[in-house]
Amino acid sequence: MEEIAKPTNFIEDIIDADLKSGKHTAIATRFPPEPNGYLHIGHAKAVCINFGIKEKYHGTCNLRFDDTNPSKEDVEYVNSIQEDIKWLGFEWDALYYASDYFEKMYELAEKLIKDGLAYVCDLSAEEISKTRGTLTEPGVDSPYRNRPVDENLRLFREMRAGKYDDGEKVLRAKIDMAANNINMRDPVIYRIVKAPHHRQGTKWVIYPMYDFAHPLEDAIEGITHSCCSLEFEDHRPLYDWVVEKCGFNPRPRQIEFARLNLTHTVMSKRYLRQLVEDGVVEGWNDPRMPTLSGMRERGYPPEAIRDFCSRIGVSKANSEVDIALLEHCVRENLNENATRAMAVLKPLKLIVENYPADKTEEIEIENNPGKEGAGVHKATFGRELYIEESDFSLDPPPKYFRLKPGGTVRLKGAYIVEYTGSDVDENGNVTEVRCRYIEDSRSGGANAGIKVKGVIHWVNAADCVDITVNRYDYLINDVEGSLEDRVNPDSKTVLHGKAEKFVADGTKPFDRFQFMRQGYYMARSDYDPAAPVFNEIVGLKDNYNK
Repeated sequence: MEEIAKPTNFIEDIIDADLKSGKHTAIATRFPPEPNGYLHIGHAKAVCINFGIKEKYHGTCNLRFDDTNPSKEDVEYVNSIQEDIKWLGFEWDALYYASDYFEKMYELAEKLIKDGLAYVCDLSAEEISKTRGTLTEPGVDSPYRNRPVDENLRLFREMRAGKYDDGEKVLRAKIDMAANNINMRDPVIYRIVKAPHHRQGTKWVIYPMYDFAHPLEDAIEGITHSCCSLEFEDHRPLYDWVVEKCGFNPRPRQIEFARLNLTHTVMSKRYLRQLVEDGVVEGWNDPRMPTLSGMRERGYPPEAIRDFCSRIGVSKANSEVDIALLEHCVRENLNENATRAMAVLKPLKLIVENYPADKTEEIEIENNPGKEGAGVHKATFGRELYIEESDFSLDPPPKYFRLKPGGTVRLKGAYIVEYTGSDVDENGNVTEVRCRYIEDSRSGGANAGIKVKGVIHWVNAADCVDITVNRYDYLINDVEGSLEDRVNPDSKTVLHGKAEKFVADGTKPFDRFQFMRQGYYMARSDYDPAAPVFNEIVGLKDNYNK
């Protein structure tokens, strides 16, 4: 049999080579989110890569908040990011903020000025953009490019002191306005932002740009391998320039990997914020959102998300992953771990006419047939039941194996019943169905020699509990157009159903069930036993093409 080669993780190949050569004896990574929104499934890939490297190589991984843009950042996001990482099952070795290094970064910026490698520029952002050139034409030198060092130092210190307004001056690295890589054409490394910072207050009115701050943060912390998404590949020469000119050795190595793109999903924080602010969803943790807090509220197990990130692997080429793979990972996990129970989401009354009104009996239901030691629970069977509306038809289509006139069906774990009659309202809707049970046909018995093709679930009317169920479809349709055009207006449906009493007994927030023949559901995070609400996690049908 031909041996199948294991897919190569190019990042680990690089790390293995660095360890073998002796370049590094210990591996250090980091996860550096900007606290301007909630983490989403795309961030989960980066989290799993960086913390996964830590686990594999027994190294370290820092959590660092890249808080260099005070106008967009908030402590709310800082707290949510920490919660999400812990929920995924990871622990950071140290917690840092870019703002921890502001004084050091300022000193290094002055060093660049003194070394003739940075200058204060009075051009506006629009003017800088116009003079940067194109892919085929070099940029044009700023008229301020050759200011004397002493003048640059004075102006930069005046910028820090708050003498100038937003956009009036910037500090630019002095590199090469004819460089093939446009990012190297005297990029801005400091700008004026007179907005309060969530940690520093109003201490600072100048802030480092990401391309200056990020490599310095990595270098200061002793990061060996700085893994980031592919859009930063063109920024790598600037990353290397910053750490070199600021005098760091050894230097961290930036490695880029492909971002996660998922069908039926938008990953842009701008679009996700728009969905929240426009009231399309109920918040960042709405179960339809691709945020990790939304997936937690939906009921996705964190282990399934880690499994998904492992399966999609690490590559250099951007591609789009079918969301069915994520759902497949969730479904596999829940199939192994979720408790089985019966719930009727569109109830229809079923009267077993020949069953004594004063009699009940207990039916054993396996909590999880595939899980050793999961045990059983008891469901009560009586004369009046509820079945699913779709499990009865007066005019059934071909190959309809549920309850119908002249037909028989088994009630899950209980008896075979045969149709005897039904009532309909003035609109032709069935309001009640009647049947008779066959006494010798209880599950596990001889079945009275009767064979049936259909098995349906049910709940006992006398002791079932009322439940509310939120069912979800994709929030985003895979069509061309604006965000508004792509939003699915029918992404949420609320149903009021009935569940066996067991579902309410001792259920806690985040408890997960497989409602038989329906799908997987989770008790909401704000679950109230007096008014039980469950969120649909994923359906039973698997659309993933294995």
